Amino acid sequence: MTIKPIAPPQSLQTPASGSVIVGPWPSYGAFKNLPEQQRWLMYSGAKAHREMLEQAGFVMSEAYDDFVSRVMRELDL
Repeated sequence: MTIKPIAPPQSLQTPASGSVIVGPWPSYGAFKNLPEQQRWLMYSGAKAHREMLEQAGFVMSEAYDDFVSRVMRELDL
């Protein structure tokens, strides 16, 4: 039996801005039932992950304020 690896999410290439991640990506809704303290840890991790991607040259199609609102809503914070 051969197991094929899962392909990473595809990103758009634009000459002016580099790779654009079309989102929202990822979704944090699956974690909304965790205790509040752990949901806040997930929130800080989500922000750190986005910052890491941006520092690596990725451009997020979702505005930062929209990202924060969405993650807080998905985590029920």
